[in-house]
Amino acid sequence: MSSAAVSAASSCPAKPEEEVEQPRLPPQGREGCSSAAAAVDRKLREASLCASTATEEETEEDDDDEEAAAEAKDGVELGPRVSIREQLDKDKDDESLRRWKEQLLGSVDLSSVGETLEPDVKITGLSILSPGRPDMVLPLPPEPKSKEPWFTLKEGSAYRLKFTFAVAGNIVSGLRYTNTVWKTGIRVDSTKEMLGTFSPQTEPYTYLTPEETTPSGIFARGSYSARTKFLDDDRKCYLEMNYTFDIRRDWPSS
Repeated sequence: MSSAAVSAASSCPAKPEEEVEQPRLPPQGREGCSSAAAAVDRKLREASLCASTATEEETEEDDDDEEAAAEAKDGVELGPRVSIREQLDKDKDDESLRRWKEQLLGSVDLSSVGETLEPDVKITGLSILSPGRPDMVLPLPPEPKSKEPWFTLKEGSAYRLKFTFAVAGNIVSGLRYTNTVWKTGIRVDSTKEMLGTFSPQTEPYTYLTPEETTPSGIFARGSYSARTKFLDDDRKCYLEMNYTFDIRRDWPSS
């Protein structure tokens, strides 16, 4: 090839490469993709929410199993029940033992004592007492599956519980109160309080729990669920309540 031809070839501009046009989605196609992505995102969120709810329910079920096992462990194996009349007749010739039994029975009308074996305990009142505030008398039992909390407490406030209950029929041994509290499905508190052994009487009994203080802070405020039970040494349950309550910055206005 001649030098002139080489020179002519080098002076010719190179043919530019043709640009390949990328396919473009029509507007309705883009909207369809966005809708599909939103649907997938929504399904993922729903799946996450369902998984979270299931986890909370499983946690509370596990807590229920632990609570039942603890109640069975704490229960006292007692002998067969006998009526008050039979108890009194057992050692009627022992004067000191007879007086001790009468002292234990307190104000029971011994002339009207029957042959009832099972005690009958009725929880007739429950109040929350906090210094400087009127007593908060709670309705019994709490309304089942209510969307409103049974009561609201102020964070960092001192309080006590007051139980009023009646005993009839026979002596109730080892009456106790248990309370389990959950927040967002996690157990945050479990309380057991021994009330004592009580004989039947016409007047109701009153019991005050030791003073406690509600938790405070941003993580303490919010809604809680709880289960309260009243049981005896035979693990007989006289009342079980499931309810919700709130802890807020301040006491409710009314």
